Amino acid sequence: MSRIPEVMAALKAQGRPALIPYVTAGDPYVDLTPEIMLALAEGGADIIELGVPFSDPMADGPVIQKASERALARGIGATQVLDMVRTFRRSNSTTPVVLMGYANPVEAYDHRHGPGRFITDAREAGVDGLLVVDYPPEECEGFAAQLKAAGLDLIFLLAPTSTEDRMAQVGRIASGYVYYVSLKGVTGAGHLDTDAVAEMLPRIRRHVSVPVGVGFGIRDAATAKAVGAVADAVVIGSRLIQILETQTRDNAPLAARAFMAEIRAALDV
Repeated sequence: MSRIPEVMAALKAQGRPALIPYVTAGDPYVDLTPEIMLALAEGGADIIELGVPFSDPMADGPVIQKASERALARGIGATQVLDMVRTFRRSNSTTPVVLMGYANPVEAYDHRHGPGRFITDAREAGVDGLLVVDYPPEECEGFAAQLKAAGLDLIFLLAPTSTEDRMAQVGRIASGYVYYVSLKGVTGAGHLDTDAVAEMLPRIRRHVSVPVGVGFGIRDAATAKAVGAVADAVVIGSRLIQILETQTRDNAPLAARAFMAEIRAALDV
């Protein structure tokens, strides 16, 4: 079963928002991803979103696009990503892992290995949920049912442009949490308006019973704290990748841990 609901419930009972970092599998160093994931958890990450590299990441900005390109150039695909989760699980059996990416790698994996194998293998590897950017709720009820049967959560995106109908559709299918994209555009773009986020969340919660995480535009402790005051979870991706891509191999896990500790401390004040 997914670890996500238990983690979210425990944090809610403590009055603390979840901290959810995003990293691209295989970047900045191919075999260092499990170690970076461990460092994130040690620094205070409650859930880890692990990006599955894809050649056309349409929802991602330049920072994550480049990370995906670097990982692809090193031969990282869905098979290698699942292996990274298995390695992580040998040292950490408690921190939930969500694979975030696009439909193409999932469907290509099933084409190579057999129908439904991605879900089966993801569960076996220790994955807790999937966020497939280009699987809208009205087109993936069957996929959601397969995930639920396997004990995995299906996380959806909502945006400032989402209609009441879309929120209701997501609310009927989503599990684990919902990821509210706080800005129009791609990851890493624009300036975060925390007042607008605070106004939007009650609308979402009228339709969605699972926790609501907020991402896009959260770059430091101050913005994380402001979002954490109104959201159930804070998601940080582009800024973490920018930090990691400047690090040496030895320093990358240390930098990941230190950044998480800084954000966690701000959220817990």
